[in-house]
Amino acid sequence: PNHKATDFYHHYKEDIALLGEMGFRALNLSISWARIYPYGVEKGVNQKGVEFYRDVLKECRKYGIEPVVTLYKYDMPAFYIEDWGGWSNRKLIDEYVEFARVCLTEYKGLATIWNTFNEINVPLMIKDLIPGYPAENIRQDFQLLHHQYVASARAVKRAHEIDPENVVGCMIGGGPSTYPLTCDPKDVLLVQEKLQEGIYYTADVMAKGTYPYFAPKIWKKYGVNLDITPEDVVDLQQGTVDMITYSYYSTSCATTHPVTETAGGNLNMGPKNPYLTYNEWGWSLDPDGLRYSLNEYYARYHLPLMVVENGLGASDTLEADGTVHDPYRIEYLKEHVKAMSDAINIDGVDLIGYTWWGCIDLISESTRQMSKRYGFVYVDLDDEGRGTYKRYRKDSFYYYKKLIAVNGNVDAVNE
Repeated sequence: PNHKATDFYHHYKEDIALLGEMGFRALNLSISWARIYPYGVEKGVNQKGVEFYRDVLKECRKYGIEPVVTLYKYDMPAFYIEDWGGWSNRKLIDEYVEFARVCLTEYKGLATIWNTFNEINVPLMIKDLIPGYPAENIRQDFQLLHHQYVASARAVKRAHEIDPENVVGCMIGGGPSTYPLTCDPKDVLLVQEKLQEGIYYTADVMAKGTYPYFAPKIWKKYGVNLDITPEDVVDLQQGTVDMITYSYYSTSCATTHPVTETAGGNLNMGPKNPYLTYNEWGWSLDPDGLRYSLNEYYARYHLPLMVVENGLGASDTLEADGTVHDPYRIEYLKEHVKAMSDAINIDGVDLIGYTWWGCIDLISESTRQMSKRYGFVYVDLDDEGRGTYKRYRKDSFYYYKKLIAVNGNVDAVNE
């Protein structure tokens, strides 16, 4: 069902109206680079694509919804990959910055909260997710990431020049949310190494403007010899982000000891945590881990935080009367909002926003399933792409509407 997905293109007014009915104050959405520049900068802007997103952003504003716009979500003109080799080609930096400039200029006043890249650190995790991932690919991934870091930094600088009101984040896939399975110091050191490679290597560059002290250790480990120009160094220093944005779904464990039971979902793999429960796709349910990650990020960077992806994929049933009963999603939402409230009110973390993934059912990126549902709104579509595309409000729709109205005060809402 990937081709049409849930057909937001033709349903965006209806979908945004539903979110407006819920009282949404922010919506996480992305702009397709391929719609704005289908054949690259040389062949010009696709004005129809520009106007589509303008209409979407205007529709958000009509309902008082602040767009949180991601510029790159793994979606680029195909010829960049076929003819240029994708992000391994340094020329893509200029192309991306021009794409960003067009969006920042065209939508000035309609959007002021931006993410340059989505889960930009994912290439650093692929080597752990795919058995036998080639060493040469690992080295190439570090180089293409460097190009993305530079492109992001230049886009951040341009965003501030175009509109001083713009706030720009780096969207990190996951948080400091890996635990040592045991209290063996070797497990603790293993987790530290994993967080340095998978999370802090990227976040440090984008928030601090320079590669961290442990980067040479990582480069030596994988035989990486980065092509870094003096201009790159300046760009990284001048283009640090204004906030840390990230996705959080669950936590994982790591150990140096033999493992008998494993879990895995999205970017979190490894041994099962005996203190947690898991959903049918192997994702742990851990609201305390969200509070922990918020504290870790804030302690390290002292920047405002935004959780831009958090949610629960589950199998939902559309009843004959058009209702969908999803108490498991309500429970997940309640516990994670409570964790964020505690991080703010007890711990003193500067958390400025939260956007659920995904507010309307969508195609799961990891499993390509429609039946793995995330939304507060049910979309009549199956795993083969068959259905009416009709939207139905779930029980969680009404619960979250009440929760938004009291600004996340879980104790003030009755289910």
